[in-house]
Amino acid sequence: MAEARIIDGKPIAEQLQAEVAAEVAQLKAAHGLTPGLAVVLVGEDPASQIYVRSKGEKSLAAGMHSVTHRLPEQTTQEALLALVAELNADPAIHGILVQLPLPKHLDQRPVIAAIDPAKDVDGLTTINAGLLASGLPSLTPCTPLGCMIMLRETLGSLSGLRAVVVGRSVLVGRPIAQLLLQADCTVTIAHSRTQDLPGVCREADILVAAAGQPQMVKADWIKPGATVIDVGINRVPFRDPVKAAAGKTKVVGDVDYKSAAKVAGAITPVPGGVGLMTVACLLKNTVTAAKRNRGLEA
Repeated sequence: MAEARIIDGKPIAEQLQAEVAAEVAQLKAAHGLTPGLAVVLVGEDPASQIYVRSKGEKSLAAGMHSVTHRLPEQTTQEALLALVAELNADPAIHGILVQLPLPKHLDQRPVIAAIDPAKDVDGLTTINAGLLASGLPSLTPCTPLGCMIMLRETLGSLSGLRAVVVGRSVLVGRPIAQLLLQADCTVTIAHSRTQDLPGVCREADILVAAAGQPQMVKADWIKPGATVIDVGINRVPFRDPVKAAAGKTKVVGDVDYKSAAKVAGAITPVPGGVGLMTVACLLKNTVTAAKRNRGLEA
């Protein structure tokens, strides 16, 4: 069997960002509306610093209003909730994202709950989760939204296909299952307690790996010709003992990519796949929130 088609996230993300920029320009010209995004970062987590910088740069490049609130590690729960309340009330801000994870002394649940659902561009509030589960218009978590865009770009219609999602997190597993269901797939949510997990995966025309376990999904878990979406981002030591001894790590997905690519029909790489779509979808969600706020969405 031929090697799988690689679903490259870069051109798809760049196309989406270009579409967002064009829509922002049109909203400014026709309605005097500049979509506004506020990102809140607490502490000095290195990975979060990189993500937040990228979000700020790309939102500005798209012509949006963008603000970043960088708070010290020792910020109190009360101070963080007060900032969220301030952003909820700010008419120039249409999207609020609190970068996770928060420092250990902070409880993320009341912080997420405090975000106005109409500005919840991460799609994490229970209101948006409930709207999504009901098939009603909602703000959808960015990574699942990116996965769906990649699937439609690769397969066109998804109607009637069998989809298996490995992982049941509120950030990825559950929302992407709902989106696949809305696309008329037959959907199974599998997880670590699923009996005969490899056998369940082998039934999938679309296999979404979002379990957070490095290279868990092996080639013999994949139906020949299936489309594989790997959401995992895991840092693991190099197999090279010299590099491993030096503490060097590499990023891998939840799928054993090299072997899986020999069986799958199409597959996302890690890095270079789903991760590139997340920021682009954040911008798309912010524009959606701004249009809904002004009553402009059809």
